[in-house]
Amino acid sequence: MMNILLQDWELPPFDQIQTTDYEPAVHTALAEAERNVEAIATNPEPPTFENTVEALETASRRLDRISAIMSNLNECCTDKTLQDVVMRLEPEITRFSMRVATDQRLYERVCQIDADLLFLDIEQRTLLENTLNGFRRHGVALDGEKRECYRDNEEELSRLKLRFGRNALADLNEWALHLTTEDDLVGLPQSLRDTAQEEAAARCLDGWLFTLAAPSYIPFMTYSTRRDLRERMYRAYGSIGGRGNGHDNNAVIRRIIQLRAKQARMLGYETYCDYVLDDRMVQSLTNLQTFMQRLLNAVLPAAQRDLEDLKEIADSTDGTVMPWDVSYLSEQLRRRRYDLDSETLRPWFPLEAVREGIFALYGRLYGLRFNVDTTVPVYHPDVLVYRVSDGGREIGLLYLDMFPRPSKRSGAWMTEFRGQYDSVRPQIQVICNFSKPTVGVPSLLRFSEVETFMHEMGHAMHGMFSEVRYESLSGTNVKHDFVEMPSQLMENWCYEPEFLSTFARHWQTGEPLPTEYIEKIRAARNHMAGWLCLRQLNLGLTDIAFHTSDGADLSDRLNFKAEDIESSAMHNLLSRVPGCCTATNFNHIFGGGYASGYYGYKWAEVLDADIFSRFKADGIFNTDTAGRFRQEVLSRGGTEHPAVLFRRFMGRDPDQQALLNRMGLIH
Repeated sequence: MMNILLQDWELPPFDQIQTTDYEPAVHTALAEAERNVEAIATNPEPPTFENTVEALETASRRLDRISAIMSNLNECCTDKTLQDVVMRLEPEITRFSMRVATDQRLYERVCQIDADLLFLDIEQRTLLENTLNGFRRHGVALDGEKRECYRDNEEELSRLKLRFGRNALADLNEWALHLTTEDDLVGLPQSLRDTAQEEAAARCLDGWLFTLAAPSYIPFMTYSTRRDLRERMYRAYGSIGGRGNGHDNNAVIRRIIQLRAKQARMLGYETYCDYVLDDRMVQSLTNLQTFMQRLLNAVLPAAQRDLEDLKEIADSTDGTVMPWDVSYLSEQLRRRRYDLDSETLRPWFPLEAVREGIFALYGRLYGLRFNVDTTVPVYHPDVLVYRVSDGGREIGLLYLDMFPRPSKRSGAWMTEFRGQYDSVRPQIQVICNFSKPTVGVPSLLRFSEVETFMHEMGHAMHGMFSEVRYESLSGTNVKHDFVEMPSQLMENWCYEPEFLSTFARHWQTGEPLPTEYIEKIRAARNHMAGWLCLRQLNLGLTDIAFHTSDGADLSDRLNFKAEDIESSAMHNLLSRVPGCCTATNFNHIFGGGYASGYYGYKWAEVLDADIFSRFKADGIFNTDTAGRFRQEVLSRGGTEHPAVLFRRFMGRDPDQQALLNRMGLIH
């Protein structure tokens, strides 16, 4: 029987795919892609945009679809067998990509194409420019020996990134806190106790079991009055990937930053950070450092005030605040200041109602409809699939995967099984890790999780609204410091009474979220804003430290630990906890695509705050404003520089004032 992955299918055939299908399918698709590329390189006809640039765009389409399924499932529905398969295949796929990117025959053909002479439109010009840039940024101009070295390094990096994520997931799943007495549970909400009891029972244990997965870890750290237990949880979470066991990521990080620094220097850049930023909105390390310093100057005094406020209510004997105290004390402070308890709000945010509220918002702004389709194959029973339509036209498929499981990494993200191109519509996946329903109680979201859902749906709709010709330019394929803008923009609606009133209802009584609660949510929006902003800046600064000259130099000291670099990079207001390190579990920069780019969250906040000011001025449900935003920004993907798209919509360059106003840092 023919391998299902090699057959013609419109929808990913998750109900028929076996893990054993991947290797033969990828090898067949690789061979096909190599033949396609060779045909382009040896084409006797003079190079044209169509027979070279467009041909390269589609040369590996079958491989791209198969590898998208494989890599996405390795993130959210994996096991050791699949992890081993991916570990074998990803370097082969990387090797193919690098052979293409360093093929001088292809590069010479592309160089002969004159955009002005051929009267190329803006989308064709961007694809041509990106293709040329891709060759240059992957070492096509290096001499033979260096070019081969560059390819080998990229192949090794692909293996290291996979190993990083695999190690972190193993460490996360390996540790749990088993409690057996009611005294250990003081302060914990009943919903968390019920979930922990079910978790213990599932492992044939009495009592309660708390894990490091977000739906367990975050509320435990927020509500437990047991400072000693919070410390145990914090130290366990903070040591993920750094416990000195078989899953330790320190050596992985050392090798990653060493190779990245080497790659950058081979291409003529001083640091890996310089290499990355050369192709971003921020353009240079100097510009980035100026941007970060300005924000740091604005938020550091506020963060220090936040810390002093926490010290006043500290539950330690000497009034000190340690990292495992922050979430708990912050929640206590929120209650005192705003009479607002995060747990109290959860009954008004059942997952199904939140989901329908978000769908309705997109319906109101953009005229979309979301219809569940239970006939579409899924890779796990938790997954729901929606057909998204605009009028009578279907614009894409949306896969929602909302609950944690051991086979799924932590966090929340959006990805694609297929991107949009020409008349082909996207197949988009949104992954979250929300609390599962328990017996008789639906999944109830914290308000921060409502924001998370809105954020990831913002990414999803960026992909869904795409209307471009080429897949590599569609949807979220934009400059990386722009990609978070559409997602962060959607979070703003969470604080608007007119939106909350459309869906926030008590799951038992149907009672609308009281107006006084909405006012408290809005009043508490900037609670600990300085502290939280400093945390984001610290993560960005850590990323930069690993990928600038200091980080590259440290990579030569083979015994350095990631926490040493992290500690020196961060503006820590609390005492360092030995053995705890964000970097060894920092998948964004060591397992994903955010290396030297984590600052992009703050960069994009400037853009989203500015753009939302337009929605506020015109009305948050104004369909004309939404329509312009969709047409002039979201639908264009990466076909034009994001600064051009922003300027076209706003009529000017970005202004930091809106963000600082929103954070309450200036008046």
